[in-house]
Amino acid sequence: MKNRNIILSALAASVLALAGCGSTGSTVDTTNQAYGASAEKQQIRFPDAGSAWLKGGTFIDVEQLRRIGRGMTKNQVRELISYPHFGEGLFGPREWDYLFNFRTGKGDEFVTCQYKVVFKDGVSDAMYWKEPGCADYLKPKVAEVVRPAPVPVAAPAQKVTLGADGLFRFDGGALGDLLPEGRTKIERLAADIKGNFTQLQGIVVTGHTDRLGSESYNDALSLARANTVRDLMVRQGIDGKLIRAAGEGERRPVVQCDGSQAKPALVSCLQPNRRVDIEVSGQR
Repeated sequence: MKNRNIILSALAASVLALAGCGSTGSTVDTTNQAYGASAEKQQIRFPDAGSAWLKGGTFIDVEQLRRIGRGMTKNQVRELISYPHFGEGLFGPREWDYLFNFRTGKGDEFVTCQYKVVFKDGVSDAMYWKEPGCADYLKPKVAEVVRPAPVPVAAPAQKVTLGADGLFRFDGGALGDLLPEGRTKIERLAADIKGNFTQLQGIVVTGHTDRLGSESYNDALSLARANTVRDLMVRQGIDGKLIRAAGEGERRPVVQCDGSQAKPALVSCLQPNRRVDIEVSGQR
């Protein structure tokens, strides 16, 4: 009876000792994991850092560690972050534990973090940090994520010249003075701009006249025609804030003709000066 009591006491002591061993080590839940399969709370135990065979840990290549994810075989994990640092074996264990060192950026100072890879059905299923803050060392530094902004390259403006004589009736510049053919030309140009420019930066519509008539009259007429073309393009769905109208009057001729009387020959010779230039800037 006495021997039986001694045996029972020894067993009880063994159970208590095992219970004590089971309570050692830190625990975290899945909210602290680097990657994981489940959001359910579960207890994760880490071995005592002093029991690692690789004393002091190792300075890990952060880029390699960032590539660790779920569904990787043990060989794939090993190729990225080497063998586990604790005596767990390579093939049978479901968990591999590591000691990784990270520079803090303050001289030679570094911190040591414990990292765990949990395997399920032969592939990695979840990864954990003993201290949640250690995961921050995997985040790209500002210098890694900030890239110089590309220098925008301005696309050359594309210019279209429409003869005013084919747009408006003689000496007319209002919307009611547009000829049917002229209206069609402008509407088609607006449709082409809308359909072929992926990014429209701006449109400049400039009216021009010949030298017949007073300078003030020609300035007013050229501006009126530019505004009419602008208004019709807006009616076709182009943002009016992107269109600027200007009148140059007779100041920018493209041909020179002899004579001062408005005779048919001179009017015909000066025809190229009576025009509307449309310059479109944007990306096709």
